[in-house]
This record gives sequence, structure tokens and C-alpha cells, in this order.
Amino acid sequence: MAYLAPIHKPSSIRHAVKLNLLDPDESCLVVAKANKIEIWAFSGQGLELCFSDSFYGRVSMLAKIRPIGSTTDHLFIGTLRFSYFTVAWNSELKKLETVNLFENLSDSHMRESQSRDGCLVDPTGQYVMLELFEGVINLIKVTKPRKGRGDDYLDKAEQIRLSELKVRASTFLFTETKQPKIALLYSEGKDGNVRLVTYQIVDDKGHYSSFNPKKDRENELDGLDFSCSHLIPVPKGDRGQKRYMVRNSAVPKALLGGIIVVSESNMTYLDDESNAVIKYNLEEPSIFVAWEKLDGLNYLLADEYARLFALTILVDGPEVVGMKIRKLGKTTKASLMVLLSEGLVFIASHEGDSQLVKVDLNSEHEAIVLIQTFPNIGPILDFAVMDIGGLEGENKLNDYSSGQVQLVTGSGANDCGSVRSVRSGVGLEDEGILENLQGVTGIFSLKSHQESRIMDILMISMPVETRVFEFSSEGSIEEAHYFKDFNLEETTLLAMNTINGQELQVTPSSVILAGEASKRLKSAEWRPPEGQQITAVSGNFENLLLALNGTILVSLDIRYELHEVATREISSGDQVACIFVPDQCLGIGVVGFWRSGSISILDLHNLNLIQSEGLQKNNDASIPRSVALVQVLPANISGPTLFVAMEDGIVLTFKVDPSTFRLSGKKSIALGTQQVQFFILPQKNGLSNIFATSEHPSLIYGSEGRIIYSAVTADNVISVCSFDNKVYADTIIVATEEEVKISRIDTQRRTHIRTLPMGVTVRRIAYSPKERVLGLGCIKRELVRNQETVSCSFVIAEDVLFGQVGREFLLDKSEEVIECVIQSELHTSHTNSLAERFIVGTSFLENNESNERGRILIFGIDQSRSPYLITSLNLKCACRRVAILNGHIVAALIKTVVIYSYHETTTNSAYLTKICAYRCSTCPIDLAINDNIIAVADLQKSLVLLEYQPAKKEGNPDTLVEIARHYHSYWATAVSHLEDSSYLESDQEGNLIILARNMEGVTLEDRRRLELTGEFHLGEMVNRMQKIQVKPTFNAVIIPRAFLATTEGSIYLLSTIAPSAQDLLIRLQSSIAANIKTLGNIEFNSYRSFLNMDREASEPYRFIDGELIERFLDQDENLQNEICKGLGPHVEDIRGLVEELKRLH
Repeated sequence: MAYLAPIHKPSSIRHAVKLNLLDPDESCLVVAKANKIEIWAFSGQGLELCFSDSFYGRVSMLAKIRPIGSTTDHLFIGTLRFSYFTVAWNSELKKLETVNLFENLSDSHMRESQSRDGCLVDPTGQYVMLELFEGVINLIKVTKPRKGRGDDYLDKAEQIRLSELKVRASTFLFTETKQPKIALLYSEGKDGNVRLVTYQIVDDKGHYSSFNPKKDRENELDGLDFSCSHLIPVPKGDRGQKRYMVRNSAVPKALLGGIIVVSESNMTYLDDESNAVIKYNLEEPSIFVAWEKLDGLNYLLADEYARLFALTILVDGPEVVGMKIRKLGKTTKASLMVLLSEGLVFIASHEGDSQLVKVDLNSEHEAIVLIQTFPNIGPILDFAVMDIGGLEGENKLNDYSSGQVQLVTGSGANDCGSVRSVRSGVGLEDEGILENLQGVTGIFSLKSHQESRIMDILMISMPVETRVFEFSSEGSIEEAHYFKDFNLEETTLLAMNTINGQELQVTPSSVILAGEASKRLKSAEWRPPEGQQITAVSGNFENLLLALNGTILVSLDIRYELHEVATREISSGDQVACIFVPDQCLGIGVVGFWRSGSISILDLHNLNLIQSEGLQKNNDASIPRSVALVQVLPANISGPTLFVAMEDGIVLTFKVDPSTFRLSGKKSIALGTQQVQFFILPQKNGLSNIFATSEHPSLIYGSEGRIIYSAVTADNVISVCSFDNKVYADTIIVATEEEVKISRIDTQRRTHIRTLPMGVTVRRIAYSPKERVLGLGCIKRELVRNQETVSCSFVIAEDVLFGQVGREFLLDKSEEVIECVIQSELHTSHTNSLAERFIVGTSFLENNESNERGRILIFGIDQSRSPYLITSLNLKCACRRVAILNGHIVAALIKTVVIYSYHETTTNSAYLTKICAYRCSTCPIDLAINDNIIAVADLQKSLVLLEYQPAKKEGNPDTLVEIARHYHSYWATAVSHLEDSSYLESDQEGNLIILARNMEGVTLEDRRRLELTGEFHLGEMVNRMQKIQVKPTFNAVIIPRAFLATTEGSIYLLSTIAPSAQDLLIRLQSSIAANIKTLGNIEFNSYRSFLNMDREASEPYRFIDGELIERFLDQDENLQNEICKGLGPHVEDIRGLVEELKRLH
């Protein structure tokens, strides 16, 4: 049984509408992301999220409806499974409520519409038109609600047949009568002739038109451009542009109030009353994908190449005399646009980030100003799982929730293409900005006097001075120009309170111990010998360890007025790189050295060596730059842990014996490419967390008996310190390159996204943990003299910032596209060892004279980290997928699956030999390898399992034998092995199924048939799956098995459920679904049940919806008790179970 939970929810936006939903006087923006509705309101800085909710349905349409007598708009929602309803905002409960429900308008005998489902509301708001099927429209009249009821304002849908089948676009026209008029753009005949026709939908008596083309057509325009795609209705104009008709006019005039037909090469304006036509040819053709009205004469057009244009209607009074178009600039690739206010436009995108822009048609240079960006990682074309822990041969456990695993995705397309890092981490919530300061070198928090229980002093160290800020109990902040005996004219290396109630400051020239005369606390000062400066320092309540000029170590006793305990000169020409004196292990200090690249634990009483550990190996010149010895895990689980940050971004950890200080259990993790700096954050339970700053900061803490490295949402962090004030309790102070701010650490782990814009389609991505690089298969699309050109390249990127390293490898074959990229260690005969290689499969967009249809390319990585081609194999068909089986290369070609043996003779030469093949039913889409079994996902025929059987006798060929098959039609998109003999498969309809071999079947036919052991309707098409291996705990409820990435930008974690928890989770899911109603009152079982062209199930089978289960935590206590009735366990036990499930992702 499977448990499916979202790691990242859908971010692609295909539908959006502006309406007065929340308030009669203020408009808002509603967007749909798969099965989620979001409401955004405009503030002075941009759009802010007001409300978000998911429901049991994938949104296919949104529209605004204003019921008669209502002061606010209602939202009309349609789903892909033909559920339609309206919702209104409940201002008291602060949520959306379902108002109107429709019967299922689907018909199994009808063919779905050529374009996507459409919903149109006429300009007067009287009628709603739904386009769901080819040759059919559904008309719904908006009526006046009966007295006392507000939920019956929509009449029964009237289904009307059309003779126009292949409708490309449709719209309501602006009319001066009460009879709405629609325009249809359609193609007919074998030659695809494109025509425009108009109809009045009701007659004078209010009866629906029969839409008879011979007697009901109002207008008909033939011979339109084949590329016509959109219809733009034009308003009648204001008072100064009223229509007038001239009788007996020799030439009919085109007046405002008509319609614009948009094509790639021209714009056609039709006045539907006079039948006058005006054409405007474009100087530069383009493929337009979306439009939006700015005003009655100006319209925005967005094209396929992420460009924005302004279309202006030229008028002479009410007469249209022409049109012109102007390019405004580049934006994101639009799926639709919504005008929010004058010049303020929301650009929704499926292929890139959505944007809020300000458009100024009067500006010649900056016509588009970007105001806000809404991240979107969809569509996810491919992704790689990067385990950033265990760099020294440890097991890769793919533990996403701990933050030690990140997913790197190839997202978006063309100009909006990017590489995204998806990682679990903690967030920082800013409480306030203290000061806009630049050049901060360190920050320290102190208590101003001994009796104070809170921190009220903040010291900010600058390169040549120190600034002091005092916090009052009311929250006011004031800068102080002096503080006791401290030296504020130098940079501060360390400042802290002592156990005697004194304050300590260390600068490069002195150590100052300040006391209060009233408390009879003496002040003391220690200065280094002449010519020496303090370069590094660390201390606790007892001791202070200093480095002078990096060559001399000095130990001071703070308790005895800075008494000099011991001095030691560093031998062998080495220098001190970093120092740390722990609070838990008194009497010792840890020192890192530059030249030797080692760390030493010293006795602070005499500076004698206790333990030493060399860190450099394999000609690695990296040196320790920061150390910390703290108690991260409880003492009953582990002793203190030593953290060592190396110069190259690697963090080493050691277990420390608290009695002998012996180091053991060395581990490593990569937190960046630059040196990491540690800042200790003491916790109230006696443990410590560590804030690690680098180009990507992390929070290191203990949880559930292990050390967690979580990403932190902070950039350019220089220094951090804990802060516990009456007003700002349990906060931290964060100094960045630009400012100093007060922040609070969010205790709940969340998904964090980092983006590297590429400007190309990153179609395939593979990760090499040995080389610490990513292999990217990139497709670049350009317009050159109005001609579209496509080029392809293989790029190597480093694994932290994802920046390109080395030179890219351009595919020299014209029209060649990368289809797949994998990484593997292949055997090389010239070294008799394994070497890291990238394997690339390609296809050709067009046939060439040499009958080449694709290639298999083998790449190595040279010393400059550039890819170089070792060998290539020409194919007579495209190579869709490649995989590795026992050192052989498995290739999924157009009709066959072929296994090649790889022979590398030198570093620059190799060859492939075909050893066996299998002919598929149609076309193999994906491969999954488990031992010697190859799972082949077929385009139309679901899944087949092949067994690779090496020749038993010399001279006999190896063979691929079909051992099992799923005997159903299933348009597969991806496949992954889960466990034992079970496989997960996805299809184009958004379904997931789990298939398993019946190894104990009675007959051979039973054993050859793959049995269905689980099915579920996800509602999103899965592009890629990646199997993962997680070592489960003894009592684990679920075991993660695979990551799934979808076209809508969602990432899911699929897990298998322990047998002991299966029954409870099934009953819990049923109880939650019965007690929690979502928008549209759609049944959970009907939404999540399997559905394709051949079969529809009644409910999901052996699948648990993690998103539904986790809704349990959002309910009030009474509803939780109601849900738990009859389940057996107490509500507290159920709550703990759900919280445990949620923590896993």
C-alpha cells in the first residue's frame, strides 16, 4: 500500500481572473494552480496572498459572475472531471463557500473540444457559455434569485449543437441590445479553411437560437489566415465615439464595437454590423499566445517568445481607420494576462515564473517595469537527487526531510528555462530592520548588568570601529556612544558577559574586562607584547584563548582578572587558522592550523596537546577555517560533536569522547563551495544549534537522535548571534552585507527553492557525486531574421551554485536534440578500473540524407571540468532513454530495447557492441532497472518486464526475455521500481498505478501477468520518477521509495506503508473524507479514483492521500474527535501519527 505526500505543491498558473470577491469596492486576483485556489489582494508593494485552499478537482476554468442583487462577485469554477459550481466569500468565517452546484455535463459519446475547456460570460452578465465538447456549447442564464434564497441564480444548462466543429476561439461581442452575440473562429474541410461566424444566442422572445448556419448566422468572414488563433472583442466606445450608420453609403465603414482576429502575420478587424473589414499586416510575424485589454483602443499581446506587444486601434471618431502594433519588451512566457488596474498587469505563466508588471504605453524606453515575481518550478522536465551528506563513502540515504538531500530540477522552457534547487529547510521571519549598515564584521549581544535576565545591548563590529545599541523594555532602540570601559574605536573580535557579572571585550590590541564600581567588580586589561596583535580569539566563562599574529597562543583566566595561564609558540612555521573554546567541555580549546591543515585539542592550563587530527588527504590543500565543539544531541544519545569547516565548503564532523577527547566517527557534508563560518546559538535545554554561514546558509541542530542540516532562507549572511529580549524574545540578530535585522527562526521545516535562470530549456539533468557536477542537456531556441533555429548542447555545472564550469559541448549535427542524460561509472580496459562517464541519447527533428535518426554519445570530464566526447554510435531511430545494467548500456529506441556492451580502449576512444534486443509493442517511453530485470514503460501498452539472460554457453548470444506484462492499454509517461517485484507507473491522464508480479501464480500465465496492487488519480501528469533508498527506523510507519515530478511544478514523495499501519490509515482516510467537505462538495473518492479513456473506477485502490491525511491537523478539536470515532486509537495518538507522517517530508 502506498502513501503519497506533496513536497512542493503546484506552482504553474493556467487560469486567473480579477473580480470583487472579498469586498464590493476592492478587486482581487484569483489564480488556480492545479487543484488549488489562491486569492491575492493588491497592496502598495505588490500582491499579497489572502487565502488559499485546495479541493477535490483539477481546475479547468474560472469566471466572474455577479448575481442579480449581490454587492460582490461570485467565482465560477469548472474541473477537468466535469464538476461545475460557484463559490462566494463568507466575510464572517473568512473562507470560500459553495453556492451553486451543477449536474455532470459530461457525455461519454462526445469528443472533447479542440482547444481547452472554455467559459465565457457575456458583457451584460446575463449568460454563461461553456465549451466542453466538439460541436456543442452549454448556455446558462443568470436569473434573479428567489426571495430568501441566494443559491439559485443559475438556470439549468441548455445544450446546443453547432455545425462548427473545430472551434479555435470564441468570444461574446459588445452589443447595444439585450440579445448577446457570440463569434466563433473555426476551421473546416480537409484544407483547413479558417472562417469567422457570429450568432445571436437568443431571439426577440428570449428563446435560445438553434444556431442554424443558413438562417441564424449574423456574419460570416471567409479566407482568413490559417494561423488565426484569438478573437478580441472591441467595445462600442465612449460618448465621443458613438456609432452612427450612413444610409446608402457607397463604402461601408468599420466602426468601433467589432472584433479583431489575431493571426501570426496579420490582424483583421470586422465590424459585425456593417460587415466592413480592415486588415493590418505585421512587419514581423509572431505566434501570439495571450491577450488582454488595456482600454477600448489598446490591447496587450504576448507571444511564444516571451515578448509583449501593444496593439492599438487607430480611429477617426467612431470609425476604425487602421491598426498598429509596437513591441514593448521581454517578460515571462504568458499563459494568460489579467489587467488589475490602470497599467498594472498580472502575467500568469505555465512555462516560467509569473509576473506583476507595470505597463506604460507613453514611455519609449522602459514601457515594462517588473514589480513582483511569483516563482514557478513547473513544468519539471527532469530532476536529479543530490545527497549532500556522506561524501566519504557513506551510504546515500536520500533523507529529504533532514535537509541533507536536495532535488535539482530542470524547469521551464526556452527563455524561461532554469535550474532549481528544492530542499527542506527552516525559514527566518524578520521582526524588524535594526540598521542599514554595510561592512559589518561581527555582532554580539550582552546584558548591561548582572541582575538583568534579558539581553539589552547589541554590539556591532565594523572594520575601524564598534557601535553599541541599547534596547529598552518598551522596545525602543537607541545608539550609545560609550559603554563602560570598552574601546569603541577599534573593531571588536569578541564581546560577552562573564560568570562574575562583568563584560568582556577583545579587540586586536587589548582584552578589556569591565566591572561596576558599585558592585565592587574590578576592571582589568591585558595587552599583547609590542609588535603583536590579536588575530583570533574564543572563550567561555572561565578561559580565553588568543592567537597573536597567528603564531603564538595565549591562555588567560577570566575568573582571575585575565591572569596569563600559559603561552605557546607555534612551531614548524605553522599558523593558527581558527580557535574555539567550548562551554560544555571546560579546560580545553580547539585550534585549526593553516600549513598542516590539522586540528588540535589543547589543555588550556598549559597548552599541551591532548589530541590531534590531520584533515588533508589526496593532495587536498583545503584548510580548516572555523571550528565548533558543542553538544548538539542530548548527552544520553551522544557526546559532544566537533564541527570543522574547511576552506572549500566541506564540513567535517567528529564524535568526541568527553573524558579522553578522542575523535572518532568522521563524517563529511558539503554546505557550499566557499568557507563556512560557525555561530553558536545556545538553547534553553542546554543543547546548542549552529548557524553556518556560506553562500547558502544552513542551520545545524539535533532532531530524533540525529544531526540535521537544514537550509535557511537568508542571503549574504555575515554574522549571527542569539538575542533574548522582553520585546524580541527568542530571536536572533542577523547581519548581512546590506543590513542588520532581528529575525525569528521558524521551527517548522519548509521547502525552499533556489533558482538559476538559464534562458534555455534544461531538458535533461544527471548528477555525478564523484565529480560533484551536474550534466545538463540543454536546448536553445532563437529567432534569427524571423526564422526559428534550435541548437543543442551538453553542459557541465558545479553542484552548489549550478554555474557552468568548463566549455559546453555543442552538438554539431543540425536539428539534433538531447533526449536523455544519465551518469554512470563504466569499466575502462586501459586502466582496468571504473571511470565516471555521462551517457547522452539524441534524436533528429528532421530526416537527413544519411538516414541518421539519433545517436548515443559517451562523455568524459577533463581536468578543466569540460565535457569531451569519447565515442558516438549512430542510430537509425531516436534514442529516448538509456540506463545501466551490469555495466552494459540499455537503450530505449523507437521500437526496440537494445543492450550494448561498452569497450573503452583509451581515454579518447571507445566502441559499443550490440549484444541483444527486444521489440516493443509500440514505443518505449521510460526504463527502470532492478538487478537483471528491465521494466519498460510503453507509450500505449503499459508495462512489460524483460529479463537479461547472459549466454550460458560460449558462442551463444545473450537474450532479452519477456517475463511479465500488464495486459491493458495505458499511455505511460514514467516508471520506477519500488521494492521486490512491484513497480510504479504514471500515465498522461494523471493516474498512478502500482503493478506487481505474481511470483506464486499457479500457471505460467498467472506468473506472466502483472497484477494491479494500487491505483490513484493524481490529477497531474508525472514527467519523471526517481527511486530513492532510505534506511527505515525500527518502527517506521512509512518507508520513502520514490520522488515524482509533474508538469504543474509539483513534487511528491511516494512511500510504502508498514503492514501494521495500513488498516488504520485506510479507515482514517475514509473518516477524514467523510467529515471534511471542500469546495464544490466533490467526493474524495470520485476525484481520486482512476480515470482514463477506457475505464473509470469508483474509488482509489490501496493508496493513501497524504495531503488529505495531514488536513487532520488543521481541524478544531471537536472535529478531530468526530473523525477519530470508531478508529480505535485516541485522538492524541492519531495526532501524533499524522505529525510523524508530516515530518517525513
